[in-house]
Amino acid sequence: MAAQALLHQQWLCFSSNPISTTTTRPWLPARTTTLSFFQIHKKLIPCSSSSSTSQSPEANTETAESCVNLGLQLFSKGRVKDALVQFETALNLDPNPIEAQAALYNKACCHAYRGEGSKAADCLRTCLREYNLKFGTILNDPDLASFRALPEFKELQEEARIGGEDIGYSFRRDLKLISEVQAPFRGVRRFFYVAFSAAAGISTFFTVPRLFRAISGGDGAPALLETAGNVAINVGGFTVLVALFLWENKKEEEQLAQISRDESLSRLPLRLSTNRVVELVQLRDTVRPVILAGKKETVNSSMQQAARFRTDLLLRGVLLVPVIFGEVRAPKIEKKGFGTSSKAAAALPSIGEDFEKRTQSITAKSKLKAEIRFKAEVVSPEEWESWIRDQQKSEGVTPGEDVYIILRLDGRVRRSGKGMPDWQQILQELPPVEALLSKLER
Repeated sequence: MAAQALLHQQWLCFSSNPISTTTTRPWLPARTTTLSFFQIHKKLIPCSSSSSTSQSPEANTETAESCVNLGLQLFSKGRVKDALVQFETALNLDPNPIEAQAALYNKACCHAYRGEGSKAADCLRTCLREYNLKFGTILNDPDLASFRALPEFKELQEEARIGGEDIGYSFRRDLKLISEVQAPFRGVRRFFYVAFSAAAGISTFFTVPRLFRAISGGDGAPALLETAGNVAINVGGFTVLVALFLWENKKEEEQLAQISRDESLSRLPLRLSTNRVVELVQLRDTVRPVILAGKKETVNSSMQQAARFRTDLLLRGVLLVPVIFGEVRAPKIEKKGFGTSSKAAAALPSIGEDFEKRTQSITAKSKLKAEIRFKAEVVSPEEWESWIRDQQKSEGVTPGEDVYIILRLDGRVRRSGKGMPDWQQILQELPPVEALLSKLER
């Protein structure tokens, strides 16, 4: 859950009564502690309860901590409006940084639950700027799934990618680290561009006066053609090097934007044939998802054609992910507050980085691989459609057109195109999962 990332391993406080771990939110360290341990997403987190077990949560709302505690309990009961009031009250009670971060973040989750994207974005923007919230927390938190499908999230993500005083630079730093791994020699090239352009500029500074002397003529004047040639070389070299430097910067920004979209893609949820819900990141190194997006008739037709090559496509790790544009599905109400139900929590794996640690074992990977079949169903289709439209804009494709997107085993986009794919060509293009080329792709 987001609580782990937000508090940087701080203690989580619960009431003395047993509370489902699925309602855990960004929490506050208790002032008086009686330590106990609850297992949350397979990770032990020290929890604390008040030494006065008979006191009700509503009895003390005089501190920022108690307001946050009460707000979370109210939200778990479905009283979102009352919970929002408590979080706002906590912010007015001179909270410390941890309390302010918890109040703001949970307030954003309340606004997201109510469909108030602008207010949620403002709260998260403040958390990013003033309390060093990691943007990955926003990407990973399932309670913000509805917010991630809104335009306000796209604006916030773009601001975080660019960085600045209004939102901080932490997300941009993370993206640049990934960019340096993917393009390790970009920094070296830019260094030489700067060094050589500086040398050309200095040389031009000295050769231009010589050119004026050559034009003026007289005794001791340098040769005009030779001097003009030197000036032309210096100016031309300087221009080319500066252009290359600017081109490298442009390519880096494009790469950062693509990495940001890839990160958003990796957090999109899928439902496997066994009814298990996972995020796309959990399928890395196991399958090559092929996203088929467009009108229902087109997508269904392509799915039927793919079924003819089912065996060969499975050998290549292909997992079909159909996304129907404009499809409206009745929402499944499984909870009133944050997190999933206790029943769902027992049946589903944890999502995100914690799951990645768990799947290091061969047993867990084998179990997940056994559950993967030929087709998966998208969860939160609005989020999927929003990501696909952003990808279409980046590729110069009119949003809403039928497209397909083939992913690599490492989760990055392999290639994409208009219309539906040629399955015979895909069979020729993709090596079997156990082949050497596939191992290099991981």
